[in-house]
Amino acid sequence: MPDHNFFKVAGPFSLRQLAEITQSEIGKNSDPNKMIYDVGSLKDGDEKSVSFLLSKKYIEDLKKSRVGAVIVAEEFVNDVPEDVAVLIAKEPYKSYGLVAQAFYPKEKSTQTVIHEKSSIAVTAQIGVGCIIDACAVIGEHVKIGDYCHICANAVISDNVEIGNNCTIGMNASIQYCKMGNDVYIYPGARIGQDGFGFFMSPKGHTKIPQLGRVIIGNDVEIGANTCIDRGALDDTIIGDGCRLDNLIQFGHNVQTGRCCVVVAQAGVAGSSHLGDFVVLAGQSGVGGHLNIGSGAQIAAQSGILKDVQPMEKLMGTPAVPLREFMRQAAILNKMAKK
Repeated sequence: MPDHNFFKVAGPFSLRQLAEITQSEIGKNSDPNKMIYDVGSLKDGDEKSVSFLLSKKYIEDLKKSRVGAVIVAEEFVNDVPEDVAVLIAKEPYKSYGLVAQAFYPKEKSTQTVIHEKSSIAVTAQIGVGCIIDACAVIGEHVKIGDYCHICANAVISDNVEIGNNCTIGMNASIQYCKMGNDVYIYPGARIGQDGFGFFMSPKGHTKIPQLGRVIIGNDVEIGANTCIDRGALDDTIIGDGCRLDNLIQFGHNVQTGRCCVVVAQAGVAGSSHLGDFVVLAGQSGVGGHLNIGSGAQIAAQSGILKDVQPMEKLMGTPAVPLREFMRQAAILNKMAKK
């Protein structure tokens, strides 16, 4: 159960209201007027909370659960205990997410609150309803939209532009960047620093000035301690709806399409392009100047050394089609047992 010392709960909501929020169907033996007060897990939730079934792996937890209501796919309705109300959803996890958002909505400030120990340049423009925490630094000619939260010790360098409803986490630094609305930069992220650009020579290395920017679209999340270099000439671009996990490295001029998902410790070398809805699993690596087609999925710890076609699923280093990798693994396993 969520700790209400940290998370402020809304509600309660009736089962009918939750069904409307999630566009789900109420089970035929469930009371639409039953009140639900919180969210909880199948194991720890009580009769006042709502939970969800993620997969058949947790059927036993469902059968033993004491929650007041549960969100399930239609195929699992008969596994729900008799005294538990049912919401039938096509995508239970998504529906749970909508319910959790209803119980724990993001708080929006009604007035601008600027901590006296923050440092804000005279030429900076701060929108309405913004919160600027202690020791935040906002440089010259910065533009920050409405209802943004700049957390403690964050640094927003000169001329950066930030849209509405954005959060810049503690100790994050943003420079040479323009971002859209509803962007969440997690603590410690580094956005817009110099790209790793130089000419190598036995006589020494010549630095190449990095003259591009980082452009971040709308509805983007960038995880803690992730680093995104600005472009050398072309911009580094993070498309709308992308989700970048913690500890990711994007080199200069990397560009993504919409709704890409990149998991922790993955790296993308300079000037590589990702299409829409690309997935890079944890610790995967993409070489420089490559194109990853839309819908491609790269398994964990895979190394990409050449272009990837749309919708391909690859694994291994160097990466090969997933079925081929599994076949190779099976053959090696048989050889090892001889």
